[in-house]
Amino acid sequence: MQTFYLFFYNLFQALGWLISLFKILGNFLSTKSVSGTYASAGELIRLLQAIAFLEVIHGAIGIVPSGVLLPLMQWGGRTHYLLAIVRRIHEVQELPSVFITFFAWSLSEIIRYSHYALNCLGTPPYWITYTRYTAFIVLYPIGVFPGEMWLMYQALPFIKKKNLYANRLPLNYYYFVVIINMVYIFIWRITGFTLKKALLLSYPFLWSKLYLHLFNQRRSKLGKHKKKQN
Repeated sequence: MQTFYLFFYNLFQALGWLISLFKILGNFLSTKSVSGTYASAGELIRLLQAIAFLEVIHGAIGIVPSGVLLPLMQWGGRTHYLLAIVRRIHEVQELPSVFITFFAWSLSEIIRYSHYALNCLGTPPYWITYTRYTAFIVLYPIGVFPGEMWLMYQALPFIKKKNLYANRLPLNYYYFVVIINMVYIFIWRITGFTLKKALLLSYPFLWSKLYLHLFNQRRSKLGKHKKKQN
């Protein structure tokens, strides 16, 4: 029953991200522009991301070996980007960074969830496993640096101008991401960086834990396959 559930969950996510990719590319091909990316796929991606919180629960109750911390970090980072930044700040929704982020997310998740779904049925073909643990090397940095990070940088003036979430948080949201990363505020102070640059410094350090974890998984999964061949 558990395997059956995981198979259909991963299949649902794979198909959902495939549809989002079709929407993104369809909009691009029909308009010859990336400006309509959020309007074409944003609602679907928000839905898929909301459902993805189940992966935190999966790790918490032990039906998958991922644990809680890393799935929660990824889910939290993406959810913050989608709901707190892109959804609320209409001025950034038409920027190329949204297209880059959504494209990288869609492609990486199609690969990841397809691999997980096939893994529920048995041992996936090696080329699928290899793609799963290799494509992220390119897709993750693309999604993070010219995608998420650059958009967050572009959003900062609007956050400050709108005084975003002033009535919901006990501190200025403009400084929020910096404050929760005190180590990187220290880097800002001793180097004379502006707060915007401090934000850009902090984000890669948070993201790098996930990225390095994927490299560890890659060595483990592909290494096992090589041992079986020998």
